Amino acid sequence: MFPFAVDFYKLIHSLMSSDQPPLIETPLLDSNHDQEQPLSGVEDEDDDLGQTLQWLETFLTLLGFNQSSTRSLVLSWIVFLTVGLVLPVTVLELGHCKDCERYQYKSFELNIVVSQACLAGVSLLCVSHNLRKHGIRKFLFVDQLSGRMGRLKAQYIQQISNSVRLLALWSLPCFGLKAVREIIRMLYVPHDQPWLSVLILLSMILSWTYLSTVFLAASAMFHLVCNLQVIHFEDYAKLLDGESEISLFIYEHIRLRHYLSKISHRFRIFLLLQFLVVTVSQFTTLFQTTAYSGRITYINGGDFAVSAVVQVVGIILCLHAATKISHRAQAIASVASKWHAIMSCSSTDATQIRTSPSGVHLEATTNPPISFQISHSESDVESMEHYMRMPANNNNHFPSYMSMSAYHKRQAFVLYLQMNPGGITIFGWTVDRHLINTIFFIELSLVTFVLGKTVVFSPE
Repeated sequence: MFPFAVDFYKLIHSLMSSDQPPLIETPLLDSNHDQEQPLSGVEDEDDDLGQTLQWLETFLTLLGFNQSSTRSLVLSWIVFLTVGLVLPVTVLELGHCKDCERYQYKSFELNIVVSQACLAGVSLLCVSHNLRKHGIRKFLFVDQLSGRMGRLKAQYIQQISNSVRLLALWSLPCFGLKAVREIIRMLYVPHDQPWLSVLILLSMILSWTYLSTVFLAASAMFHLVCNLQVIHFEDYAKLLDGESEISLFIYEHIRLRHYLSKISHRFRIFLLLQFLVVTVSQFTTLFQTTAYSGRITYINGGDFAVSAVVQVVGIILCLHAATKISHRAQAIASVASKWHAIMSCSSTDATQIRTSPSGVHLEATTNPPISFQISHSESDVESMEHYMRMPANNNNHFPSYMSMSAYHKRQAFVLYLQMNPGGITIFGWTVDRHLINTIFFIELSLVTFVLGKTVVFSPE
């Protein structure tokens, strides 16, 4: 056991002292069961996860997110512009009926097409850029966890299936609402040829389904990335039940916070543009509906309701995933505090404690300090990494009796977690309940302002 501990410490010290970070980060807090797992079992499980990721990548390719080559990039954007923008605008122009504005208002239809195309374009641009740059495994952060595959791989596969199921659960009802609305409009808006009505029906449903699926798929991918990190934090909380060095707990937490910083950096533009486009779209809709002097029914204004449902669903998926991982990361400090209290009350240090002249209790044994890889948050400008090293042989400044007791180590660990909560951030703003409350009241203020400018009550 002792030679293994010495070799393990040398490995950690070499990783911390190198000028370059390791190419593959393996978690330090792995159980012996994972280390002793047969290689054949690991390969079989990796095949299962690999097949699931390959299936997910194929699904994203069909939607145009896989733009790894120049040909696929050009083809993806040609399909997007043709199906998502040119086709519906052309159909609205050719199928416009001058005497049918009671059932089809052209300005309403164009506003919906533009808003849906903007959301789908933002989603396609941001997600495809990350997939092209990092690949599906690094995009989901499942490539750097080889030491945990035995414990967490089944949860990865289950979470991927849940995210795809969630996408289908929300897409199918919206598709049904859109199809019913278009069929009703086809019955009320006559055309000279019956085939023209059917062509308009199929074209509008195809375009709307494609744009909505792209937008909801991007939101579902962000939801999946965040929920995979929830699995990592839950596993990290369980590791506190075992015995391990405090320094390794801190290193592992730094690594998890670094992953959250990467997610924030990759998706901050997507989240910001998504909020902006949805807000502008909703207020444009509010202006048009309140300023319209005619009667608004489900036939001429039903697309507003259907598109609003899709936009709200996408926002809810993103906000729910971001707040969930943020609060789960912040809850680690509470779990560590509970663990610290239980350890302090149920056990005592076996080492002899010495009192310094200033009255501070200090441990008499010596522990070689370990240097940690510190990763600053990359949620504002760019990811930055550097190394903070403490001199191992500087006995003049750090004498042997200055090493901390186990209690003080745990106390420092809890204080570190409280000062470094982590979470998903957008240019420094942590996405949690407080930010959601702020967004809600800002939107409510804007709605009140718009209604005050458009709705006028005149005395009789």
